[in-house]
This record gives sequence, structure tokens and C-alpha cells, in this order.
Amino acid sequence: MTNTNLPKVALGTWAWGSQDVFGDALTTSDLKPVVDAAMNSGLNLWDTATAYGMGISENFVGELLKDYKREDYILSTKFTPQMADNSDTPVANMLEASLKRLNTDYIDIYWIHNPADVKKWTPQLIPLVKSGKIKRVGVSNHNLDEIKLANSILQPEGISISAIQNHYSLLYRSSEEAGIIDYCNENNIDFFSYMVLEQGALSGRYNTKNPLPAGSARADKYNKMLPELEALTNGLTGIGKKYNASAAQIAEAWAINKNTLPIIGVTKEKYIAETKQATNIQLTNDEITQLESLADATTVETKGSWESHME
Repeated sequence: MTNTNLPKVALGTWAWGSQDVFGDALTTSDLKPVVDAAMNSGLNLWDTATAYGMGISENFVGELLKDYKREDYILSTKFTPQMADNSDTPVANMLEASLKRLNTDYIDIYWIHNPADVKKWTPQLIPLVKSGKIKRVGVSNHNLDEIKLANSILQPEGISISAIQNHYSLLYRSSEEAGIIDYCNENNIDFFSYMVLEQGALSGRYNTKNPLPAGSARADKYNKMLPELEALTNGLTGIGKKYNASAAQIAEAWAINKNTLPIIGVTKEKYIAETKQATNIQLTNDEITQLESLADATTVETKGSWESHME
């Protein structure tokens, strides 16, 4: 990672407001032990978005962090173009609503959630950075040309993209294949990898005999893939035995070892310690190659419906 003030993982809150995707209806009472354990462990980078539950996730994050000093945690949230209003300042308006929900007057990393219109939305970040309401700019789900275009708009104003957030897992490495991760490494940009565990399919907790819980979008998507994923999850489990770690921890460690910062969705306190442990696992080159070979042997397609291919 390029910024030493960031922990090795971010904690994602997509599931906090998205019952239709994940199948769980969570409350702040459910999540308070998660937040307290994370903060006590030094995992203080929280990733959310206006689009997660239409503001519910941001409300939860703001409520659960209000008793902590603002300088003790890092907030990451997003402008989603498809949710923009018809005013002259839609980015500023969405940011203001996020600030209110998150009980803060600045966002550490503010992202454009997708590249709906890079030339239209990117310039609107400039006055918000200059005002101090945004400390760092990121873009999510952008390909390399779109990233470079955004940078070309910002850099004349003394601002640069400092973070990229894309889907990246053993099963979906298009950002690597397209040269985006190399671009990040060359330009002092942090690459945030989301869906590292493919919504639990690579956690080792699910298989053909124990599928993901029915009634959620992730079950509909991944349960049919489980037969093809068994060799990979068995490989993750096998390597995990060497490190006294779970399959999920090895999948997370793989992403960290690839010089990315994974966003880990945590909804139960017990997974905080596991996530912290994963940040200290150093896989060998042979183990990384083994896992990637097992992943390449599958023919599953895990690209999200909202994503474009990076190449």
C-alpha cells in the first residue's frame, strides 16, 4: 500500500443496508459489537456508499462511530451517478447528505461509484476537495482509460486520483489483466479490492452440501457455481492449515499479498479477529501460483451486473 496511515483492510458495510442482496436484516444493536471490536483491533477504515440501502448503511456507520473521536477512524463513501438529482450541484448535494448521515464534516476518501459520465461528474469533485470536505478522491468500477481521463481532469487543479476500487478476487482478476494494478503501483495509488470472498462463496463455509442461504441474490448467483469451486475452496483450506487459518483468511491474505487493500464485509464480531489475523499472513509465491491455477481451472463468471469488463 502507498499510504501508511491506512490499515491493510477496509471494513465494508454494503450488507448493512442491503437485505435483498445478503438476506440479513441487521440493526445497530447487532453491529455495535462488530464496530467496537474492529476499532479496538486497529481496523478503523469504514467503506460505505449512499447507494447501500439508500442511505441506511451510512446512517448505521454514523450512528455506530459517533462515540469515537473523528480522527480515530477513516471514512470512505461514494457518489453514485444514477442517484444524482437534477440540480446544478448534484455531487455536492449527495456529499452533503452523506456528511449528515455520517455525522461528520469531511470524508477521507470520496469515490465516484461508477464511470457513467467521467467528463460530467469528475470536475464536480474539484471544489469539494478544495473546500476540505473531501480529503482524497477515488474512482470505482472504472477501467484504465477512464481512470486516466479522470486524472487528466483533476491534475491541472493539483488533485490526483489516489485510490481505485474495483471487483478483484481469485475468480475475477480483470483489473490485474488490464494493467490497472500496475498503474496503481506506478502512480502511488491505493487499489481497494472488493468482493474478495465473492460474497462468501470463497469463505470455505459453503459447498454443495451446505449452500448459501436461499432467498438472497448472492445465493441465486453463487449456489450453482459451488460444484466448480470445491477444488479452489479445498485448496484455500489446505493452505490455511499451514497458517492455522481459514479458507476465508487465505483468500483475504492473497489479496493483501497482491498489494491490494481488500474490503471485507463483516457483520459478526467473531470475524474481526480472523480478519486482523489475515493481515499478518505472508503467502509464498508457490502458494499464490497454486491458488491462481485452481481459480483459472474454473469456468465461472462472477462479474457483477453493474460492472463492465476492465479490458
